[in-house]
Amino acid sequence: MSDAAKKGFDLQEFINTLNTLDPQNIGSWPTAVKIFIYILTFVVVLVMGYMLDLSGIRETLDTGKQQQATLLGEFEGKVFKAQNLEVYKRQLKDMEDSFGALLRQLPQETEVPGLLEDITHTGLGSGVDFDSIELGAEAKKEFYSEQPINILAHGDYHAFGAFVSGIAALPRIVTLHDFSIQPKAAARAGDGSAAPVLAIKIQAKTYRYSESADQGGKK
Repeated sequence: MSDAAKKGFDLQEFINTLNTLDPQNIGSWPTAVKIFIYILTFVVVLVMGYMLDLSGIRETLDTGKQQQATLLGEFEGKVFKAQNLEVYKRQLKDMEDSFGALLRQLPQETEVPGLLEDITHTGLGSGVDFDSIELGAEAKKEFYSEQPINILAHGDYHAFGAFVSGIAALPRIVTLHDFSIQPKAAARAGDGSAAPVLAIKIQAKTYRYSESADQGGKK
């Protein structure tokens, strides 16, 4: 390496030059000093800008990335729904048909006496003898009304099982609740084939669609 290259930058000479600078006459400063001051100022500005602004910008950027991911997920979900719109329409039509079929199974108020007759015939055909069948107070629900039917009867196990199966096979929806079964009479002595007679207490419930729900929805 030549002596000129070794003497290209003399730190002590540079420091001495800085000490002789006139702060009131910046234009007379050497070019090397000006360049050094420019670089130093630029570095200081970058560091201060990072400390003051970039941290907030990074937080905003992270928030934006999270929002972007959320919006992208929502967009993909909407695209999927749009692509399967026809499938959803068919499913909705099927549900409407099923709902209509269920509504047709709900008895109208004027059909309750006929339903009581069906329950009575089902019980008698199953070998169940009725002590009483009474209508309870109708309970209003949001979309339907619930009509309880209190039943007291007696019969053996087989008759009771056949009665329950017969109720399930009725064309109208009837559910059975609050079973209470107690022995009413023992089998006759010496007759091992006779089944004991049971006292049966059941609450059956039938349902009808509430027309007020439709009227309220139309309003």
